[in-house]
Amino acid sequence: MQVIQHPAETHRTALLSSRCDLTDRYHKYSREERRLLEECLCLGDGSLFRPITVHSDSDWIHSHPEEPQDFQSFYSNPYRSKPIKGHSTIYLQIIGRVQTPACRYVRWLRDYCQAFYYWLVVKLLPPVTVAATDCAFRVNSSSHNLQIHAGDLLRFLQKRKPYDAFGIMGITVIDLYPKDSWNFVFGRASLTEGMGVFSFARYDDNFYIRSYVYQGYYSTLITSTLQCSCYNPMVTHEIGHIFGVKYCQWMQCVIQGSNHLEHSASLFPILQCNGVTLEWLQCLRKTLLRWIEKGGTANSEPYCPKPTLPFQTFRQWLRRCLEILDEVK
Repeated sequence: MQVIQHPAETHRTALLSSRCDLTDRYHKYSREERRLLEECLCLGDGSLFRPITVHSDSDWIHSHPEEPQDFQSFYSNPYRSKPIKGHSTIYLQIIGRVQTPACRYVRWLRDYCQAFYYWLVVKLLPPVTVAATDCAFRVNSSSHNLQIHAGDLLRFLQKRKPYDAFGIMGITVIDLYPKDSWNFVFGRASLTEGMGVFSFARYDDNFYIRSYVYQGYYSTLITSTLQCSCYNPMVTHEIGHIFGVKYCQWMQCVIQGSNHLEHSASLFPILQCNGVTLEWLQCLRKTLLRWIEKGGTANSEPYCPKPTLPFQTFRQWLRRCLEILDEVK
């Protein structure tokens, strides 16, 4: 196991920028606000933030090396997508049939995304069949399960994106592959075109003991496994890419790349660094805290409780952040 921890000054330059206009904005924050941001400069025990832990050479950060993206390069990128008036809605497109009670979990997922990207509107589009996407497919030689081509799905979503959309996010339980030489991919997104796709297939407890046969290709159901709230952050991960945020290489963060299920399940469920403003951090912590603490709606069935149990440790972290800002008495 390897721990990647950069010096505090490297973090300061990467996450706060060296541009005068951006550093001037930072120095206008209050002492409490700067204290919260500077927690990320000294990672480790006692800090709110943690360094990246690499478990093997097969982890994403080693197997897919790329130049790290700092805040300045993100902010200065003229090609990144930005929500503007009239184009400020994130659409979630379910690919595959949804049946009760799974549709309730889909609504929880929408609510989570709305809390995460609180300043935008998040809407669910009517589900589409896999047949409607006209995408390429194959049977994986290792899992013997059906896979659909992630690139084809992105092209389908681009054509389906509503006029008022900032972005559209496809969600499916069928396994994905990006090209023939890859075994699989959890998700894929465009940094500039406003679309992404994510598969929950490998989060299914039965994935390796059940085959998706060809005859069931067009009628695959979205099951309750998809909706476990510990996987909701992986959808917000792909939506983060739509904003032009690349894989984080600075600290534990929901925008880190992942090659295997264990790493995906351990990712910290919040965006920590690139492109994050203090205003977003403050409001984001409040909206996610409300999402976790609110519980079910008045007409929620007893057998369909809001799946927030995996977020209880995260809840304590959110409250610590707000205490630093003197928002929680």
